[in-house]
Amino acid sequence: MKNRMRMLVAAFGIVCGIGLAFPVQQVAAEENTDDTTQDSAVIPEHISIGGTDVSGMSLDEANAVVQQYVDQYQDVTFTLTADDKSIEADGDDIGLCAKNADVTERALNYGKEGNLIERFKANADMQAGKEKDFSISLTSDTATVEAFLNENKSDLVTEAVDNTVKRVDGKFEYVEGSEGVTLMTGKSAVKIADFISTDWDGKDASIELLTEKDEPRGTKEELESIQDVLGSYHTDFGTVVNGRTNNIKTGASKLDGLVVYPGETISVSEAIGPTTAENGYYPAGSYENGTTVETYGGGICQVSTTLYNAVIRAELEIVTRAAHSMIVSYVEPSMDAAIADGIKDLQFKNNQETPIYIEGYTSGGIIYFNIYGKETRPSNRRVDFVSEVTSQTEPEKEYVAVGDQPVGYIETTTKPHIGYTARLWKIVYENDVEVSRKVFNNSKYNPSKEVISVGVGGATPEAAAAINAAIATKDDATIRSTIASYTPEAQAAAAQAAADAAAAQAAAAAAAQQQQQQTQTTTTPSAAGTPAGTTTGATPGTTSGTAQ
Repeated sequence: MKNRMRMLVAAFGIVCGIGLAFPVQQVAAEENTDDTTQDSAVIPEHISIGGTDVSGMSLDEANAVVQQYVDQYQDVTFTLTADDKSIEADGDDIGLCAKNADVTERALNYGKEGNLIERFKANADMQAGKEKDFSISLTSDTATVEAFLNENKSDLVTEAVDNTVKRVDGKFEYVEGSEGVTLMTGKSAVKIADFISTDWDGKDASIELLTEKDEPRGTKEELESIQDVLGSYHTDFGTVVNGRTNNIKTGASKLDGLVVYPGETISVSEAIGPTTAENGYYPAGSYENGTTVETYGGGICQVSTTLYNAVIRAELEIVTRAAHSMIVSYVEPSMDAAIADGIKDLQFKNNQETPIYIEGYTSGGIIYFNIYGKETRPSNRRVDFVSEVTSQTEPEKEYVAVGDQPVGYIETTTKPHIGYTARLWKIVYENDVEVSRKVFNNSKYNPSKEVISVGVGGATPEAAAAINAAIATKDDATIRSTIASYTPEAQAAAAQAAADAAAAQAAAAAAAQQQQQQTQTTTTPSAAGTPAGTTTGATPGTTSGTAQ
């Protein structure tokens, strides 16, 4: 025993002695390395990863080897089962990847990491030409798996159908739901990752997912308590049939009959579905970047706004509400609630102890929303909401020269919107006496300029320059007077006037010349110096010269 101890101590001394000669120098060298040196480093000789020789490779090249190793399993089929149903997934679906993603860095730094003994042994093995293989461990990405399961859970489990009610001929009828199964996507994703890491042999496999029993929400007693109107509101959208009115009707129908259970939060954007043609929506005007543009679902904000006003009168909890970018006409400022796919939403929470029922419908160009539930507020209490405008900003005017309209054309092509800041007051009355007044929300609406198009089509260079110069002044009177002077009619009249003036001037000149000639003829002297028209030495009754 003592001899063995002496041998171990001696061996350790030799290792330490050599270690002080080589590893210490190695450490010193490492201390002087920087990121540039690391980027240009290559993996030492006699090193392989997953059975592939990576000697002399850079870190990026070695990472490609690891990815190639993972890719060979991408076409493997994983059969995922739950509730007597199954779906198939491949490596991409479950996010198959290397569990030890740092394997390439470990290979690159082989002989440079660990304690002195570990580094000495690694360097001694490399000097002796001993092969070193770093194995690759596989797993799955739990976030990818969870997203895949959520996307396909309807093919795996039958979820519970909640007990509910429907309103028929002004009365509520109880509708019994059914028990179901909930797919535990998070825990199932972890189970798949663990299976890949520890039990998978690289071949097609079947994995049983985790589920739990899913009971329907809402008892018959709770649902039968829905009898009272907690809040109502309506707005006018007109009777003209177009894309906007169709969108309002569609949105109301998708919210009609919705039962919201205690503690549940409703997203109106999710409830009405994406505003696409496939979901029943049409192109119509909507606000975008300070202008009105045609988008699918235009007008749907009137649905969310009308519902918002019913919800706040029911005194449910508002989770998220956004004002429009510009003022709307169908409610007073700060009473609106805008929605836009992925940008703005109206969300509210049932803060009651019993379920509520949303009734939404349209009739005669008016959209109605009623919130039904169990009334628990005192009968002598009522709430009111009052809008207050706190500031106003007048819109600017912008004149734009357009070549597709003739000179003389001047029209407003984009209507202006006044900018406002506003707030909504919630006022509570008891026995018709005000007992509280609080600011319920604050809103800001941007002004939008009036765009006036000015035609320059067919204008001469002189006219175009004059009109553009007038536009630059931004003065309405200057612009209109300049346009008026260069219209085709004005130009024709000016040309005619100029022609008439020239003709008159020519006629006047001709008349003056004729008069001058006549004057010269009557005042010219005779050859003998006797005035013309007299006779000299002639017999009476005769004239000299040719007979007249």
